[in-house]
Parts: sequence; C-alpha cells; structure tokens
Amino acid sequence: MANYTYTPRGVCSRLMSFDIEAGKLHNVRIMGGCPGNLAAIGRLLEGADAAKTAEILRGNDCAGKGTSCADQLAIAITQALENEKKPALQI
Repeated sequence: MANYTYTPRGVCSRLMSFDIEAGKLHNVRIMGGCPGNLAAIGRLLEGADAAKTAEILRGNDCAGKGTSCADQLAIAITQALENEKKPALQI
C-alpha cells in the first residue's frame, strides 16, 4: 500500500493524505477546512476506486474560488495514480 500526502492550494484545508492499494483509496484524511464535511468524505471514500473518485470530484467549486477541497483531492489522487504508473528505478 502506497501512502501519499498533498498540500492543497487555494482552499481552507492544509494537508491531505491517503493510501492507494490495488487502485482503491484507503485512510483518506484531510486536515483543516470544514471538519465534519471532510471527515465524512474520508469515510465515504474508503475502498472507493481512485480513478473514478478523481473523475467525480474534479471541478467542484467552493464559493467561486475556482477549486475546492474535493477538487484539490481529485488533483492529489490523479498525481498519485500517475506516479504509480512510473516504472520503479532499477538499481
């Protein structure tokens, strides 16, 4: 299981972390922002397909900011999935 952390931009949350195993999200945690809503998002996403989740959350806007915590999470998940596609460094 790979763990990822992401520092969101343009939103109230300060840090996002999650694990991806076999394409599924686990242990989604968002620090800062709206605690009740963001804790609920973490619970709802447990075991969800990472790629589908990024697709659903991408583009959600918060109060005209052009982004949201959900949108930032989509960016983080997309970057993590792209990172997983890279071949391992051979030593």
